[in-house]
Amino acid sequence: MRDMTDILNLIKKIAIDAVNSQKLTDIVYGTVVSTSPLKVQIDQKLILEEAHVKVTRAVKDYGLTQGDIVTMIRAHGGQQYLIIDKEVVE
Repeated sequence: MRDMTDILNLIKKIAIDAVNSQKLTDIVYGTVVSTSPLKVQIDQKLILEEAHVKVTRAVKDYGLTQGDIVTMIRAHGGQQYLIIDKEVVE
């Protein structure tokens, strides 16, 4: 009976580790480098193209301009990003 408990605990640990290793979503910050077509730079090496970026209505209504710093949610797998807000400069 002890062996079965050990096996079940091991399976549970493996399952939890697998879920935790997958970043289901993540908050990411970027800078708008182009608005037409939309391109957002996340770091020195990664610039997101328009096909990988979606914009919420709130952001679309206020518009984006080159140089805006934006807050995004990275979807599971990192293939899609949703711009949810932009930094307000006063």
